[in-house]
Amino acid sequence: MRHCKRGRKLNRTSSHRKALLRNLAISLVTHKRIKTTLPKAKELSPFVERLITYAKKDNLSGYRLILKNLPGKSGKEVANILVNQIAPNYKSRNGGYTRIIKLENRKNDNAKVSLIEFVDFQDESSKDEAEQPDTSEKE
Repeated sequence: MRHCKRGRKLNRTSSHRKALLRNLAISLVTHKRIKTTLPKAKELSPFVERLITYAKKDNLSGYRLILKNLPGKSGKEVANILVNQIAPNYKSRNGGYTRIIKLENRKNDNAKVSLIEFVDFQDESSKDEAEQPDTSEKE
């Protein structure tokens, strides 16, 4: 019986699984949305939400906890993005920072594919696009 056994193994060893989650988290933070299989997205969601909660603390201990989960040079870049850009958007929100949207199955192996993205995230580039009026009027 599997009582009190958390998480999915994703048919990988523990070190491979940890590396996969780190890479997916780095991709999600840098690109704001990624397309992956449904089980990977369901495993990634709590991992990233915990990182955002650490970033919301906005102190050195939260920054160090992020670096503990995402070590290396790219981890430092992602920690800066989390603390300076993403976490301020979710100051008033208590959890639920990511959304999983189910897509069609992959044609090759019929795997369930989904899109994972941040909820209500407004990037500077998307703000600029929203503020610009539509100049292509039809006559």
